[in-house]
Amino acid sequence: MLSFFKTKPPVLPEIDFSSLGTDLHSHIIPGIDDGARDLSESIALIRTILDLGFQKIITTPHVMVDYYRNTPETIKTGLSILKKALLSENLDIEIEAAAEYYLDEDLENKLDNNEILPFGDNYLLFEISFSNFPVNLSEIVEKMISKGYKPILAHPERYSYLHGSITNYRRIKDVGCLFQLNTISLTGYYGKPTQKAAEMLVDKMLIDFIGSDMHHLKHAQALKFALKHPYVYRLLTDYPLQNELL
Repeated sequence: MLSFFKTKPPVLPEIDFSSLGTDLHSHIIPGIDDGARDLSESIALIRTILDLGFQKIITTPHVMVDYYRNTPETIKTGLSILKKALLSENLDIEIEAAAEYYLDEDLENKLDNNEILPFGDNYLLFEISFSNFPVNLSEIVEKMISKGYKPILAHPERYSYLHGSITNYRRIKDVGCLFQLNTISLTGYYGKPTQKAAEMLVDKMLIDFIGSDMHHLKHAQALKFALKHPYVYRLLTDYPLQNELL
């Protein structure tokens, strides 16, 4: 008799993010971008990050000329407020702040004026337009490198105009960019096309870092769910990620 039951997927061992160590992309400083709205939300997000096994956070508020005019000073002030709140809540986790820079007309000025807030070994996290490929990408990346920074492109899987070919991604890597994948992209959180692009980037060994890109509690819940995903299991157990070096 033929069986019409599909084979069940293998049950993966339970894991957390402790092997990763550091979450390098989040928006948990209260009230300075589209992330945590206040300290209570910041604390709730950080409790989730701790519960998931992370030992360190490098939070990265948006810097965008028309929307989030953050500077190293505003970010450091917000970080100081957040650290005091963590002490009062007896939450023990190492936390630093950098930024996620939008490739706009002001980024080059910030590079020229040394107004960049990097992290780790002079890494610079940046994002690009979700609607149009920036024609000056290579030029700006070269300038970042000439200034001594190591550019990391945030969530390359989310730029739909790159989805057509792996060659699009390789060309960006070839100019000197590292890639940071949003972990929850692998769960379909941003849609199937983004999930497929994320899987392709992992399969082609093009991912250097992963991050939560956590803005709110829905992201926190999605990150918990991600731990059950085979691709995330692979990233955390058998993949040359660089998060643990931060």
